[in-house]
Amino acid sequence: VQLQASGGGLVQAGGSLRLSCAVSGRSFNSAAMGWFRQVPGQEREFVATIGVDTGTTAYSNSVQGRFTISRDNAKNTVSLQMNNLNTGDTAVYYCGASNFKVRWPPTTVGAYAYWGQGTLVTVSS
Repeated sequence: VQLQASGGGLVQAGGSLRLSCAVSGRSFNSAAMGWFRQVPGQEREFVATIGVDTGTTAYSNSVQGRFTISRDNAKNTVSLQMNNLNTGDTAVYYCGASNFKVRWPPTTVGAYAYWGQGTLVTVSS
């Protein structure tokens, strides 16, 4: 199973970025997908998740209303549209594929079986 994240970069505060994650090697349609982020020296924290049913989503309080997670089951991809970014959003962002049976919403690292390599998002003031 491979997850390949992309789309990170440098953006000014107030700007937008769109992250993508391509999944291969497993039944994409059977797993919830999620985005987490991590700052050096800190634990990986939950950002957003989307269920097999593309209409079911959950977000952390810090990104609610600014970020939107989506998935394309035909293309085996999950995306994270990030708007109105601030310096507090600076981190390495990871996409994850959940275990087959998870309690909704899967907001913990342990709920995910597979991870991408991470993509760096840097927001400048």
